[in-house]
This record gives sequence, C-alpha cells and structure tokens, in this order.
Amino acid sequence: MLEHLTVVTHPLVQHKLTLMRDKNASTAEFRKLLREVSQLLAYEVTRGLEMTTKRIETPMQPMDAPVLAGKKLALISILRAGNGLLDGVLELIPSARVGFVGLYRDEETLEPVQYYFKVPESLDDRLVIAVDPMLATGNSSVAAIDLLKKAGATNIRFLCLLASPEGVATMKAAHPDVPIVTASVDERLNDKGYIVPGLGDAGDRMFGTK
Repeated sequence: MLEHLTVVTHPLVQHKLTLMRDKNASTAEFRKLLREVSQLLAYEVTRGLEMTTKRIETPMQPMDAPVLAGKKLALISILRAGNGLLDGVLELIPSARVGFVGLYRDEETLEPVQYYFKVPESLDDRLVIAVDPMLATGNSSVAAIDLLKKAGATNIRFLCLLASPEGVATMKAAHPDVPIVTASVDERLNDKGYIVPGLGDAGDRMFGTK
C-alpha cells in the first residue's frame, strides 16, 4: 500500500527534473524529459499491483511465472498537460485503458471548469491512475477525482511531476484515500496559483504555447 504522499528522490528523476526547470530548455527537450521522468515515476505509482501466475515454457523448462492480475488498469489524463505524463506511462503499460478529464482553471477564481469527460468502463474493477504534471492549488485535481469516483472508481492513485504543500493538503482533505506520487513538493504557491520555484506552465512548455 502506498503512503498518502510519496516523493520519488531517485537521482535520475531529480536530475531530469532540474533540466526541465531550466527556462532555457527547448520545447522538444522539455517534452522528451517529461516522457522520460513519467516512465521513472510510473515504477513507483504502480508499486504493489496485484499479481498472479501464468504457465509458460522457457527455453529450459515449464514454469509458473508472475504476471499482472485482474482487469487492465486505467490511465486518466487530466487535460491538457496530463498527456505529457500519459505518453510515457503508456509506453510501459501499453495494454492500459485510457480516459480523459478536461478541466481548465478559471484565472480569476482559480476554480476548475469541466469541458470534457470520457473514461473506460468498469472503473470499479480497475486500478485508476490519474496523471497531471502539476498539483498546484489542488482544485482541478480534486474535481477530477470527484468525477472519477462518480464514474465508479474506488482504487485511485494520483501521479504528478510537481506538487505544492497547499495542493497536497487540499487533496488529502478531499480524498485521503488517494495516494500521491510526485518528483518534488516545492516551496509554495504564488499569488497567481503557480508553483514556486516550479517550472512555469507545464502545458505551455510542453506544447510550445503561451
């Protein structure tokens, strides 16, 4: 069972995160690093998956070998920036089912506004991993988890690149049953609701927009 908050301090994760924070990193470099870091974080967020065995034959002899049990897990991207993490995790778990939650943050109220929701069936029988690079105010993440629970999900984990202490606290208050896996909990939010020192807007840096 994962702790409510897991900060992945592996040297490769921290090194790549530093390269991503650099404002001089190109869009292509940022996108490549995000995909690489997401694969490393995926090892942690999938820890403790249920296993069973399958009878196979190696070149030497038959054996009962370990394989994942149960329904294919579901990866849910919180649009739009979540797609950067989604791509990397899917490379490791290509059989996963995929869903999307479309939310944008009202820049005045900092509250989430929903514009899209499409998820796999039978969420109640799946491990659901929601992905979004930034856990800032936590409002959008809480809203996404609310929607997933309404759709039947009961076993949810949240994967992000960066988190703020405020966002972690907001998520814990609303969804204490949802473990968070991240590469860093930064210092604070600024008055515009951005993580500091952070890395700017992950979606803009990944897609080359402003």
